[in-house]
Amino acid sequence: MGRTWRDGTGLLETPGGAVPLEIAASYRARRRGLLGRDGIEGALLITPTNSIHTFGMRFAVDVAYLDRSWRVLDVVTMPPGRLGMIRLRGRHVLEAAGGTMAGWGLRRGASVRVDPSRAG
Repeated sequence: MGRTWRDGTGLLETPGGAVPLEIAASYRARRRGLLGRDGIEGALLITPTNSIHTFGMRFAVDVAYLDRSWRVLDVVTMPPGRLGMIRLRGRHVLEAAGGTMAGWGLRRGASVRVDPSRAG
């Protein structure tokens, strides 16, 4: 059985290094996501979910869909005002400023690790 996540901060360990992470696990935090912001430093983990939208967003975001094993299923860049496709095997979604995930080594098949106990 998987762990129960809570809203907060942590560290995202990617193939390219560690990145500061915000965690949105409650219904309210997942629903809000990055809405109303002008950007993000690091990444936002939305869990559990297998799809997102960018309606009301102010900037383009890179979106990585992750499975239960924290393996990247797909990475896409979404401009504001779009509805993302549902990933049936998806369990978590990472969001970051558009164009940043390639530098972190996030691509299909890569694995990440989330450490909620270590703030960035």
